[in-house]
Amino acid sequence: MVIQIRIDDRLIHGQVALLWTKALDTKGVIVANDNAAANEAVKATLKMACPKTQKLLVKTVSDAVRVINDPRGKDMRIFALTNNVVDALKLVRECPGEIGGVNFANVGRFDGSDNASKTNVVTSVALNPVELQAARDLVATGVPAYHQIAPEDSQVSIADALAKL
Repeated sequence: MVIQIRIDDRLIHGQVALLWTKALDTKGVIVANDNAAANEAVKATLKMACPKTQKLLVKTVSDAVRVINDPRGKDMRIFALTNNVVDALKLVRECPGEIGGVNFANVGRFDGSDNASKTNVVTSVALNPVELQAARDLVATGVPAYHQIAPEDSQVSIADALAKL
């Protein structure tokens, strides 16, 4: 089961590798990102950043759905990473009952869209109109959605943040 999907522009970095994998007590990390899965240099970089204690898979979003839904992984604690809300929404919709929660951590800095079109939802989460709609759709699924930078930080409800916009 995926304990948490973390939406983070940087995918795997020190905080993810060192703090989150320990706090979530995971054994595996899935990076669900079409661009990363197609780029050998990016895959190699992600592998270097991932702790040796974690089994890492870098998959397209569609392939990640197949892995998450595979019954062989039902008892494995998995940490999934995406770099955008649309991909996280696809995972939630196509893996019903397999996602424990979605952490909107650091989103929107490097998506290539015009900053003037973005809405600041919470600290470090600025969404363009497509991502903002995906966030609303994700909240509507009922899967817990929150903002939490580090494990020791309190969770901020994304539903509550969106309601204030």
